[in-house]
Amino acid sequence: MADAAGRIATLAEEVLGTPLPIRVRAWDHSETGPPGAPTLVIRRRRALRRILWRPGELGLARAWVAGDLDVEGDLYEALDRLSGLLWERGPATAPRSRLRTGLQALGDPRLRTAARDMIALAGPGLPPPPPREEVRTTLGPLHSLRRDRKAISHHYDVGNDFYELVLGPSMVYSCAYWDRADSTLEEAQRAKLDLVCRKLALEPGQRLLDVGCGWGSMVLHAAREYGVRAVGVTLSEEQAAYARKRIADAGLTDQVEIRVQDYREVPDGPYDAISSIGMAEHVGAVRYAEYTAILHRLLRPGGRLLNHQIARRPQPDEEAYHVDEFIDRYVFPDGELAPVGRTVAQLEEAGFEVRDVEAIREHYALTLRRWVANLERSWPRAVRLTSPGRARVWRLYMAASALSFERNRIGVNQVLAVRTPEGGASGLPLRARDWRG
Repeated sequence: MADAAGRIATLAEEVLGTPLPIRVRAWDHSETGPPGAPTLVIRRRRALRRILWRPGELGLARAWVAGDLDVEGDLYEALDRLSGLLWERGPATAPRSRLRTGLQALGDPRLRTAARDMIALAGPGLPPPPPREEVRTTLGPLHSLRRDRKAISHHYDVGNDFYELVLGPSMVYSCAYWDRADSTLEEAQRAKLDLVCRKLALEPGQRLLDVGCGWGSMVLHAAREYGVRAVGVTLSEEQAAYARKRIADAGLTDQVEIRVQDYREVPDGPYDAISSIGMAEHVGAVRYAEYTAILHRLLRPGGRLLNHQIARRPQPDEEAYHVDEFIDRYVFPDGELAPVGRTVAQLEEAGFEVRDVEAIREHYALTLRRWVANLERSWPRAVRLTSPGRARVWRLYMAASALSFERNRIGVNQVLAVRTPEGGASGLPLRARDWRG
């Protein structure tokens, strides 16, 4: 099968309607494409069977995770070039897979020769089974307690050593806050935690609830620097064990409690302040009104909520929104994004007064690039700690996410809301962003 790369490039042009903007190297060592561009390496022809049987992002994802596909050269540049090729966007940036559309069009009699050549290149037989890193089954109703616990375990119980490698000493798995692009990741994460504490106007002796507390970084910072009594809740057993050890090592066990508990199960309000940092993406549209209502109930009158959440662009038909298949099967099962306007509206519908929305989209791009650099710098160890497929999942999802933030396909926002008492005294100062009254 001589010159497989040339045949693949020709077929791709017919399917996608435009030449490939990157080089292609195939399993027979043939190569074609623009000089100096990143190279898409098709190591095994079964990659084509995966894509033919599951056109779109899931077929590509399976080939990538299995190691059937790879990229040589700048991964960011390759993804950036391919994103414009593989996806079309509608009036409100709603994505549509050009690859899926093009492959479906192979049934057109005019493309019969191309279809036969694609099948011949792919080789006979069914595609191999999905990589073991893929979520196979999801049990129970969407965003039920049982199903959410399973989804959270899939993502967060990868191994604390692996997360230390990626996240660095701060162990904060959310967007950092950068004063300068050359700040260290640890400096930027500390600045983010301190920003949240200042927005919440934390004071000694107050009670703080951190929903989705991760490895305990927020509650540790708030207790150590602001003297609060804090409760952190997570559904991950591994996170909870790690956070409890950190708290014990810091001598704060009398001040901070970590629970393996769902936000729907927290019984002991009211709290003076609530932080929810990078957790609401797991809640889902069917539960979001319940989420906001529960946080409102758990907060004392006059208390503040800081909701830090990734947002997507709105779509003309919101009912047509669906989660990216790669993210759903390999990264965040059942995770959902909402436009920031909908998040603000639902907080207000629950009774909150929204006082500030700060968009920090560019900050997340910087954060993700640092995480990718950490992963790539310690790649052999990352593979040993998890699996080659899991490490490849993380490299792809973080690099692609960094580009999505940079290109304004998704954003992230800190929404400060108050459970304002009936008398109307919010407790906030007259000047915006002078967080203490």
